[in-house]
Amino acid sequence: MNKKQAIMKYLLLVIAGIAVGALVFSNVEFNLSPKGLSLSNRPNFATATNNIENYPIQSLKGFNEAFVQIAESATPSVVTIFTEKTVNRRVGSPFDFFGRSFDDFFGRQFNDFFDTPESSPRKGHKQVLEGIGSGVVVTADGYILTNNHVIDNADVVYIRTFDNRKIDAKVIGKDSKTDLAVIKVNAKDLKPILIGDSDKLRVGEWVIAIGSPLGENFARTVTQGIVSAKGRANVGLADYEDFIQTDAAINPGNSGGPLVNINGELVGINTAIASRTGGFEGIGFAVPSNMARKVMTALITTGKVTRGYLGVSIQNIDENIAKAMHLKAGEGALVGTVVDGSPAAKIGIKTGDVILDFNDIKVKSSIELRNAISSHSPGEMVKFRVLRNGAIKLYQVRLEEQPARNVAAATDEEQEKIPAVFGFRAEELTAMTAKKLNLNPGAGKVVITAIEPASNAYLAGLRTGDIILTLNRQNITSFASFSVLVNNIKSGDLLFMLVERRGNKIYFAFNV
Repeated sequence: MNKKQAIMKYLLLVIAGIAVGALVFSNVEFNLSPKGLSLSNRPNFATATNNIENYPIQSLKGFNEAFVQIAESATPSVVTIFTEKTVNRRVGSPFDFFGRSFDDFFGRQFNDFFDTPESSPRKGHKQVLEGIGSGVVVTADGYILTNNHVIDNADVVYIRTFDNRKIDAKVIGKDSKTDLAVIKVNAKDLKPILIGDSDKLRVGEWVIAIGSPLGENFARTVTQGIVSAKGRANVGLADYEDFIQTDAAINPGNSGGPLVNINGELVGINTAIASRTGGFEGIGFAVPSNMARKVMTALITTGKVTRGYLGVSIQNIDENIAKAMHLKAGEGALVGTVVDGSPAAKIGIKTGDVILDFNDIKVKSSIELRNAISSHSPGEMVKFRVLRNGAIKLYQVRLEEQPARNVAAATDEEQEKIPAVFGFRAEELTAMTAKKLNLNPGAGKVVITAIEPASNAYLAGLRTGDIILTLNRQNITSFASFSVLVNNIKSGDLLFMLVERRGNKIYFAFNV
């Protein structure tokens, strides 16, 4: 072998080694940590690009063809998800009376007399509950993104693909706080959808929803609409809400299916509708793809989602609170509770602080700030500016992992209509009152014991059981001090209150 042939052989071996290494490590990520070098599997998302958005439209037919291409590009990635759950049902007794057991009238012994060991109505029977939803393939090796409520508590999960294959699926992970879940199938020839950047979506853009509304017979139904709004929160569907609102028709069964932009890219996971009738009324909600991608990656790589934790409760600044605190409405987030021992407490954040920006991004709402904090991983350093008594302070802190247990919110109670000067009645928190309201008694505490449902106080959010901490910036140390302050308030004045509700501190402002 001459020198030239030896060099060529060496180069071929190097090229082959590079190719093999690329294949082996194409789905593996290196993580450098204090414990050393580690490997972790990462989802291998599709990276090819579509050029549908640049499709030339010179006629009505061309416009029609553009939508056809979008649908043809995305539909093969959509699957129908079927679930089964076995539950125990009580067998109806022959002695049931208008839907109520004779037990209710004559006691349990009456029915027990007629029960036999072989066929006791107490034993019940097993029933299989079937569910249906949608999902979208996100990797060629079978990872599928859907909603948590589609597969939650299911004993059996399987899918039907675009080419009508029925395949058993395994639940990889789920996150109830965003209502997202990931399942996986072992199958070949799956077409993963391209994942787009939901942050670039604009209100008014054309979008397409694909799914299986109202049953398998309508699998992979395509509906078209626009992005009606972005950043929808307080919808009551999940803990972390940043929904894309669309008027593309979404119905039961569409849950978990994709919302697609004009480039055929996934920009949202269709989750729910707002409806008075239970049917489509033009208001649907989808989880943004950027949020879904983060949750999905965490579920695939670690099986769970960990979120950054600052340790404060925050609320929006409405017009009344802004007036009481001499602030601008809609700017910043007001700090209520500061959890003892939390990162916020360690650096000196206080109740009444206003967080103006977070990592150099202006805070416009408490929901926006909450989502921003949770999007960071525990251990990350973040910075934010705080307004306190007219002075601006800059803080830096390392986020911790969000505790699994959250403080439960107090439930609203129906109250009898009562006359009250300010719309509510307050009393000293005696042992008897504390027992009645299921609170801990405390010397000097003042608690709201009744509230007028139509009053400004109720409409602002004040509720029975709220403990009054401050009134117009004055600390409440006794019922006597509260009475003195109240006597100086006239009808039409602005009342600014800080209350404690089940461990959380919340501000309220309203005109009396």
